[in-house]
Amino acid sequence: MFESYNKVQKAVLETTLGILIEKDLQATSMSLIAKQSGVSTGNIYHYFDSKEAVINELYKAIVKFNGEYVLKGFYDTDDIRPRFDRAWDRYVRLSLEHPQGFRFIEQYSFSPYIYPESKGEAYEGGWCGPMNKLYEEAIGRGEFVKENPAALVQMHTGSFVYLIKGHLEGRFQLTEELIRTAIRSCWNSVRAEETASADPA
Repeated sequence: MFESYNKVQKAVLETTLGILIEKDLQATSMSLIAKQSGVSTGNIYHYFDSKEAVINELYKAIVKFNGEYVLKGFYDTDDIRPRFDRAWDRYVRLSLEHPQGFRFIEQYSFSPYIYPESKGEAYEGGWCGPMNKLYEEAIGRGEFVKENPAALVQMHTGSFVYLIKGHLEGRFQLTEELIRTAIRSCWNSVRAEETASADPA
């Protein structure tokens, strides 16, 4: 997840992620990050001028990684349905394989600690922007209902987030069949009426 960073930066980001999942933001200090990462405070400040800078870099790094993961194979076809299915399937698998990153993004995406420019860069550089365009394209082709594509993407994201949280908390098992059912349900929930009538599946 942090392969593009040098050894010091990677240690700081990995350690900060672990601390934030275990503790809250207020309990996370530069001295604690230094202690647990084995990187001196002075060396941390060489790369990050504040705790907020560390948090924002962590946010951008995770969103970039998530985007690359979810969008793998996304542009292999122009057809809407395979791209829709593949992207949401990979979003679920990403969250299950990297639960710390999932928890961090869900907890801090709307935090005031995340700078507006970081949110903007991450939004366009991650998977949300391309998914918005996919939904917009589906609406233009008459496959999806005529609604705000970004709102539809967020609606579906919320559905998957709660499924993933339920799985991670042990409430139920997120099986292959349940994943397929969830993706199919999301597709059906936004299909245009004429498309749904022509293709009930």
